[in-house]
Amino acid sequence: MSRDILLEIGLEEMPAHVVGKSVAQLKEKTANFLQQNRLSFDSIEVFSTPRRLAVKVINVPESQEDIKEEVKGPAKKIALNDQGEWSKAAQGFVRGQGVTVEEITFKTIKDVEYVYVTKEIKGQNTIDVLPGLKEVITSLTFPVTMHWNRYTFEYIRPIHWIVALYGAEIIEFTLLDVQTGRTSRGHRFLGQPATIADPSAYEKALDAQAVIVDAAKREAMIRNQIEAIATKHEVIVDLDAELLEEVTNLVEYPTAFLGSFDEKYLSVPEEVLVTSMKEHQRYFDVRNQDRALLPYFISVRNGNEKGIENVAKGNQKVLTARLEDAEFFYQEDQKLTIAQCVEKLKQVAFHEKIGSLYQKMQRVTKVAQIIGQTVGLNDTQANDLKRASEIYKFDLVTNMVGEFPELQGIMGEKYALLQGETPAVAQAIREHYLPISSEGALPESTIGAVLAIADKLDSLLTFFAAGMVPSGSNDPFALRRQTYGIIRIIEQKEWNLSLLDLRNVIKDAVAEDLAVLDIQLEDQTPFLDFLNGRVRQFLATKAIRHDIIEAVIHSSQTDLSQMFEAATVLNAHVKDAGFKPSIEALTRVINLAKKQEITEKTVDEALFENQTEQELYTAIKEVEAQFTTRTLEENYVALMALQEPIEAYFEQTMVMVEDEAIRHNRLAMLTRLATLALTLASLDELMTK
Repeated sequence: MSRDILLEIGLEEMPAHVVGKSVAQLKEKTANFLQQNRLSFDSIEVFSTPRRLAVKVINVPESQEDIKEEVKGPAKKIALNDQGEWSKAAQGFVRGQGVTVEEITFKTIKDVEYVYVTKEIKGQNTIDVLPGLKEVITSLTFPVTMHWNRYTFEYIRPIHWIVALYGAEIIEFTLLDVQTGRTSRGHRFLGQPATIADPSAYEKALDAQAVIVDAAKREAMIRNQIEAIATKHEVIVDLDAELLEEVTNLVEYPTAFLGSFDEKYLSVPEEVLVTSMKEHQRYFDVRNQDRALLPYFISVRNGNEKGIENVAKGNQKVLTARLEDAEFFYQEDQKLTIAQCVEKLKQVAFHEKIGSLYQKMQRVTKVAQIIGQTVGLNDTQANDLKRASEIYKFDLVTNMVGEFPELQGIMGEKYALLQGETPAVAQAIREHYLPISSEGALPESTIGAVLAIADKLDSLLTFFAAGMVPSGSNDPFALRRQTYGIIRIIEQKEWNLSLLDLRNVIKDAVAEDLAVLDIQLEDQTPFLDFLNGRVRQFLATKAIRHDIIEAVIHSSQTDLSQMFEAATVLNAHVKDAGFKPSIEALTRVINLAKKQEITEKTVDEALFENQTEQELYTAIKEVEAQFTTRTLEENYVALMALQEPIEAYFEQTMVMVEDEAIRHNRLAMLTRLATLALTLASLDELMTK
């Protein structure tokens, strides 16, 4: 026989963004608990609202599985005395395991015989095991926690009830002052307490009390209701996925409704209106068939349709107050000049150890010009880049961005255009923040991409110089995300950039600026290690084999685009028939070169003693001659083609001979070949077995 389990944690309202992740965590930890306690199950269903996290486990047997466990005891020489009788140690061991000496067997481990017994462990009744679910509840982790009453225990929100059922039977345990039972709570305003007869009755019982416990069903209700409103009024509503998820986790019984605001506010930039509605009020914006913004919004009430007109009016009043502020800020900001805003940035700290935002812009202007020259900007682009880098943070001191921080960069672009800046400069001001998430949108314009790299690279270098290096999960200044963004931009633009080389050039360019802050770019090792970590992360998303990633990272190549291409080429050829023997041949060359560290690479052909030396050297010179003009794929093919001459060379040639001149000559030749190979990747890191 089997029964279902229901576990519901009843809480005060949780922040919407933690609901989905928390119930997923509850599911995972419940599954782990059951598996660790030898309780099988068919599946686990999850339920969640702002006030509850719940799981229903299907078909759990009424007792644990019986198991046989083999237990190791003392060594045979301790277990038996000289007369072959069982010692007290042996007798005590079997007594502790609940068996007799007749059940002892021996096993040899590393030439020593040990006593072993096999004991049967009978499974407990499931109902006696399940109180351990208390530890599942307390083991959940959250981004923020609180404690309440006199308790030191912390959780996302205070726990008010726990439903714990195994079939119709209550799983008895107490957490703080909450005793498990079968009574859940309905909607805060529309429902009553709900008695759950057994897990199969859970959804229906809560539905009767105006709580839709299945988040997917609530989301479907919201979708259908909004689509019905859009169809009725012949408008378009784009259901932003993040907003839809958030709204779903804000309500227990959703009812969507249409509201409106004064058409005069449409004179404010669309981004401001949408941000006011989405970020601050959790409203969906409404558009006409030409996708122009309309003076309407759709919101979702946590309740039914009763008095919905009054609810709509209340929401309209709140939104109008926000839009009134936005309109005022927009008009006031236009009285400010860009120059005045830039001057204000002198008083705005970027970080106490790294100076003001104005000082950061001064450095970034220099960094951006260096990058711009490296990627080959024309004169017009260089001038636009210079102007953009001199002002790109100016909107941070505007009223609008002060009220709506989400609009930084966006308002910079709007205000820059209003004050006569070129579209290229304005676009770069907006794009320098991109990407705003690890996989977010990248800058589209060349100038925006350069400015984005320059801004992020300055942050990375200066924080490292000031000793604020991310450690573990601690990364308060988002340096990992910013570095990952640099890598993604470079890969998209296919720019031949070495961040290590750039660092050294930048170091000289901003030396005086950093001296004022009493910091300087010295040790490059932490920076390089940090960068390599992000390169690993990036290449892993491309399904590149682990050993190939390591080979590329440990190559002598510092050009990121070349590293990405090398990883792609190697990954494409790992299953080739000739891959293994070619890599092994080149690895032998690299290993010899690395051990001897020859700096003088001149080769004297007069010192050759056999034909294979000449043939390999001729082949190496041919690869060298075309190495800088060939594509990376062509260089790979050329290096792989050296397998036969390398193998023939080693068959007939002893490299480490006593004659110093000949030995050095042979090592010099092999070092030249190793240098070519290491430019592609550290091929000796590749797994060929």
